[in-house]
Formats: sequence, structure tokens, C-alpha cells
Amino acid sequence: MAKAETAAAAVERELRIAASPEVVYEFFVEPDRMIQWMGRKAELEPRPGGIFRVDLNGRHISRGEYVELDPPNRVVFTFGWEGGTSVVEPGASTVEVNLSADGDGTLMRFVHRDLPEESRGSHGHGWDHYFERLETVAAGGDPGEDPWNTPEGAEADQQT
Repeated sequence: MAKAETAAAAVERELRIAASPEVVYEFFVEPDRMIQWMGRKAELEPRPGGIFRVDLNGRHISRGEYVELDPPNRVVFTFGWEGGTSVVEPGASTVEVNLSADGDGTLMRFVHRDLPEESRGSHGHGWDHYFERLETVAAGGDPGEDPWNTPEGAEADQQT
């Protein structure tokens, strides 16, 4: 997985996933697929203006709305955290996922922009954690129980 954190207030990742773009795309728009790699409950309405809400562990709940969908090539949604304890409020940042066929798999280009400098590192850490799980599950594997999927795991993660 290639990593880059730009001065443009973004977290960027590029990775190859051993699954077709059609399969990978579903993991960003179907609630049952989303929770296989990120979160324990997802409320997703994959249409422009539709809700994007993922309860990671009962304490951290991300919320935004879908902005653009071009199946199976591109998904764009806004992103932030409910509860008023984060500098990234719901909808304050934007996530862009571009998928392209790469042999038998998919090249995923990911950008999470409009992040305050003080939150880029923690968001990068979080996406890295979840993308390892996405790579496994999209390829047909079992990523196992997510250690961050419990309140105890959430507290441990806050300390990193």
C-alpha cells in the first residue's frame, strides 16, 4: 500500500485489491458489505444526497452524504464524526474513491481531503487499519473480528 499525506490537507492511499472494481465498489455502497470491513452498523443510501453513516464501535460514528456515484468506477461522499468531540464535524471533509481494473484486480486510488492538519495522522492510521481489512474481505477472505469494533478497542485506538 502506497502512502502519501499531502500539504493539501489530505490523506491519500493507493492499493491493489484482488477483486474486480464491481466487487470493491459494493463494499462502499452496501451496508452488509461495509460492515464486513469497517464498523458494526451502516446506514447507506447510495445516491447523491443520500446518507453515509457508519457506527464503528458504539462510540465513533461517522456521518456524511454521498456526493457522486459512478458504478463501479467512483464513489465520493462527505465525512465527519457525530458527537461534537472531533474537529471533523459530519460532512466537513470529503472522501473520494476511484477504482480501475488492474489485471484480475482493482487499483483503488483514495483521497480524504479537507482534513485539519491535527487530524490527518489519526485519519490516515484509521484508513490504513480498515483498508487491510477491505483488501482481505474483497478478495474473498475473512479479516476476522475487528479489534476496534468494541468500546475497549476504541479506547485503545484513541491512545495511539
